[in-house]
Amino acid sequence: MAEQCDAEDRAAGLPPRIAFDSLLSPPGAGDEVAIDLWSLLPAELAPLFRPRVQDLTEEIRTELNRAIPAFGRRVDGSFGRAVTEGIGQAVLQFVDRLADPSAPQDDRVRLFRELGLHELYDGPILDVLQTAYRIGARVAWRRMAQVGEQAGIPTATLCLLAEAIFAYIDELSALSVEGHASVRARELGAVERRRRQLLEVVLSPVPPNPQALARLAEGARWPVPERVVTIALEQREDAAAPIGATVDSRVLVDLEGAEPCLVLGEQDRDLVPDLAAELPGWRAAVGPAVPVPAAAESLRWARRTLGLVARGALPDVAVTWFDRHLSVLWLLNDPFLVNEIAARALAPMAELTGKQHDKLSETLLIWLESRRSAPEIAHLLDVHPQTVRYRLRQLERLFGSTLDDPDRRFDLEVALRARRTLRGVR
Repeated sequence: MAEQCDAEDRAAGLPPRIAFDSLLSPPGAGDEVAIDLWSLLPAELAPLFRPRVQDLTEEIRTELNRAIPAFGRRVDGSFGRAVTEGIGQAVLQFVDRLADPSAPQDDRVRLFRELGLHELYDGPILDVLQTAYRIGARVAWRRMAQVGEQAGIPTATLCLLAEAIFAYIDELSALSVEGHASVRARELGAVERRRRQLLEVVLSPVPPNPQALARLAEGARWPVPERVVTIALEQREDAAAPIGATVDSRVLVDLEGAEPCLVLGEQDRDLVPDLAAELPGWRAAVGPAVPVPAAAESLRWARRTLGLVARGALPDVAVTWFDRHLSVLWLLNDPFLVNEIAARALAPMAELTGKQHDKLSETLLIWLESRRSAPEIAHLLDVHPQTVRYRLRQLERLFGSTLDDPDRRFDLEVALRARRTLRGVR
């Protein structure tokens, strides 16, 4: 068809085909091209087709109701009225442009943008509209071709008319896409604002009012869970630049605050392992699962966990779990207190050299943890059993009856474990 039209155009002396003007294009340099293009179609076509506008509108509407169930079920109401008006305006506008290509289109441009704002229960509005536009174009071309042939319009002109119809439908479709995109952008912006507000409320030290929380969560499209998990975030020093990310909608996100964090329901903990891929350049620490009113406490522990990673007390991995490092967190929760315990408990070893201190500390901690025999400890330390016996005798001389006191042994183990952790011995 296209090749035949091109050949007939050349035979008729018509200029080469060029792209149709777009309703989205601003007036300016392109206006002259647009007027020349529409002028390729005889203005006499307008009075030929205008008396048939109403019939064509009804025919298109009938075909749409038959082919698209969503249209047939929504005949009444604002959507049905908008579709009926849109069909009529689309046909009338096309005929008007045949008569006067320079006629203003502002009102009709707005109409087709607004069609993209409607919602359908049957599926995305854009999918339905795209189908409707294609059906409308086929019906319009079929009817106009019949009228044109009866009126004796040359084949070359009918070819150009067909091209004009389908290019015009593309323009209308683009307008609806633009309208749909603009309203979606506004909606998403409003939802994101509500989600940030919800995150602030959930993490507030003051427990939120349940009713107010539920209303805000509904607007943020985030069902309130029974229990939540918080995640503290920190950007790695070797990251080239701040990196944004789009994470699962089940996660409340703050990547731009002074202390970035995430909040999600406990039931969605399976999302956490994906964070390494979704948040490249960040390290994360997952706090304990708690009821929603205690989310701030969960985040406090998540941040403490992340702080230990930064200090080297915990391995620097993509995701660190609070509940896998409870003993370290407990030991290092209050550094001053731990140092005081260590200073008092290990005072008998204060006069030893650094090397002596290290060897005896290592042996004493294994003995406290396992209470094994000298040969078993020697195997763990990879030394001779006699060496272990010698060290144990030294420890007995230094600590005496202290080693028989459960409370003092506990203090010794706490002190030695804390120092081992701080020195990076895992």
